[in-house]
Amino acid sequence: MEVQEVERLIKISKEKPLLPETFVPWNIPPLPDDEFLPEKLNSLAGLAFYDTLTPDQKRELGRHEAVQVMYSYGWSEALFCLFMNRYILTLQPDNVEYRFLLRELIEEFRHQEMFAQAIAHLNGKPIKPTRLHNIMGQFTVKFMPADAVFMSCLAVEMMADLYGNHLRKGAKVYVVLKKVAELHNIEEGRHIHFTKAFLKRYTHNASFIRRSFYSYLVLFNVFFMRTLYVKKEIFARIGLENPDVVFKMASKNYQYKFGQECLKTIVQFVDEWGGFNKATRWAWRLLLKANV
Repeated sequence: MEVQEVERLIKISKEKPLLPETFVPWNIPPLPDDEFLPEKLNSLAGLAFYDTLTPDQKRELGRHEAVQVMYSYGWSEALFCLFMNRYILTLQPDNVEYRFLLRELIEEFRHQEMFAQAIAHLNGKPIKPTRLHNIMGQFTVKFMPADAVFMSCLAVEMMADLYGNHLRKGAKVYVVLKKVAELHNIEEGRHIHFTKAFLKRYTHNASFIRRSFYSYLVLFNVFFMRTLYVKKEIFARIGLENPDVVFKMASKNYQYKFGQECLKTIVQFVDEWGGFNKATRWAWRLLLKANV
């Protein structure tokens, strides 16, 4: 990315900060008909079983799953900040990349605080990542090379951006969640723009092996995050019998929905640098139900 373009992004961040305290109307309570998650992202919607749920159970399912998604993104952003604090030490303070990453760190920390406030606002009790999630996440940001970490985090940011679009555009979505998604969408858009440009130095003229490696990085990070959303405990919380059985139905249903609703821009990005080939395409179809 040209220095002038990065300077422009830095200027926007400084002159037009989006503060969750004032941007999000926290004082507006949810209306009885408000949704916390559009049905297209709800893990059970679309199944015949979903029609057997009471209106309260449907609403509560959306609330719990919205909380789970926000917690997951806040957690992933915390991991990325851990990496950026490590990476930024390799740069000089007068470097434009250094200065942009400082602005990004400020915004990412605000996002984490905003997600935490939104979770508390919804009286949420998120289900924390497993020990394996924590080990893999911390290993990635502490020990993987910069290009691999930026590629991993870009995949998560793009996925969060798509989720946010569905929340912003959902006709019945609670206004507080709409504004949370809007703020995140605006600032993550700048982060995604910068990271894509940063990664061009690695993807441009990359070998077949390197492109396949990057493709699998994106694939496994998206799959990794997806496993944080649909949880058996949620079905028990809303009073459903046999939560194990419901969890299996919901997981299968969500896999299909996720492939249809949450992968478009990610697939376009991977396709730009030839990440789909005989070595990778089958895995995207099998694990993410992607149309590639």
